[in-house]
Amino acid sequence: MSNVAQWNQDILGPDWAARTIPLGSDTEGPVTATLVRAAAGPRRTRAVLYVHGFVDYFFQTHQAEFFEELGFDFYALDLRKYGRSLRDDQTPNFVEDLADYRAELDHAARIIASEGHEELVVLGHSTGGLIASLWVDARQNLNDSHSTREALGLEITALILNSPWFDLNKPWFLRTIGTRLIAQLARVAPRTVIGGLAPHYGRALHASSGGEWDYDLAFKPIDGFPVRAIWFRAIRRGHARIAAGLDIHCPVLVLTSDRSGDADNHHSELLTTDSVLNVEHIWAGAANLADDTTIIPIPHGSHDLSLSPEPARSEYFEAMKTWLATH
Repeated sequence: MSNVAQWNQDILGPDWAARTIPLGSDTEGPVTATLVRAAAGPRRTRAVLYVHGFVDYFFQTHQAEFFEELGFDFYALDLRKYGRSLRDDQTPNFVEDLADYRAELDHAARIIASEGHEELVVLGHSTGGLIASLWVDARQNLNDSHSTREALGLEITALILNSPWFDLNKPWFLRTIGTRLIAQLARVAPRTVIGGLAPHYGRALHASSGGEWDYDLAFKPIDGFPVRAIWFRAIRRGHARIAAGLDIHCPVLVLTSDRSGDADNHHSELLTTDSVLNVEHIWAGAANLADDTTIIPIPHGSHDLSLSPEPARSEYFEAMKTWLATH
């Protein structure tokens, strides 16, 4: 099957192509997702599908180049109401149930299969790591008589998680009683803003404030996007699923920083610790994913390990390379 006519030049330039995935409509109008790949097109039978984090989109081309050099075609998905998929009249990141993302993930996997791929490695960062874990589990367990290959046209052969969001990095009250109170609020006032991310990590990353990385601040603003009650409820339900245990059938690799940093205040180790999530929460959640799970802490890694200062960034890539060679 040829998909050439459905791909157009991406915002990253002529070396990249993007394809819009229609997802119907919701109360805010038409909804789409966006699949991105190299403009040269597929060359192998193995592929990687990358799922970004919260207040994020795909721009990490050096990560794509790493997988291409390993012999994988690289695809990235901007989820509905994120990045390339966000429309002016839409609420950024807004979704009521993480299961809604199955539609674009299924569609993306089928496109990848249609381009000649037989094996898929799923790579998820932060919120994307949570979403990817739930999707892979659902796809591999949804119906025992309807295999993943029959449903998607390929096999999901590995799951790699870059600092996945498996629990709330907040005090006990918000993780317990506060979560229940916000769930009640979500029933009567679902769009109520209940908070947001601190800007310090974003400032440390972006070139405009002294960081190493230049990306579109309309898609990944330093001050983030508001957190709304019903989205928070969806995330916490996802966290509860992780805590209860998944049954992922393929090997899983979980990579994190070796230490947590202050997520609420500026400090000198914003990019050498995970200053968004608590790494111990991630390690605890990782134990509930699959029988074959490997956890690798990266010394002095940042929250997005692919954006870590050297040498942590190279150690992150080397850890994936070594693990993939044996799995």
